[in-house]
Amino acid sequence: MTINQPKITGYRQLSDAEVALMNEGKALAEQCGAYIAKLRGPIPDGQSPTGTAPPLDQRWISIGATDLQRGFMAVIRGIAQPTTF
Repeated sequence: MTINQPKITGYRQLSDAEVALMNEGKALAEQCGAYIAKLRGPIPDGQSPTGTAPPLDQRWISIGATDLQRGFMAVIRGIAQPTTF
């Protein structure tokens, strides 16, 4: 059964299977986002006097976040197959 979606210029109607794949990808992206948020916060270690580990390299955390976002956008686009630029 195909879901009757509002017409968006440059996009086609998605099948139930495609909608499920998009929703699965969105859920995985949310999990990755939560992981990145965790990496951006204090990391408990229980051994140092402050109780936290030395800060992580936030430059690389940000690069990783950007690359993950780009990757998820690419696979979602691969599912949606828009016909416009």
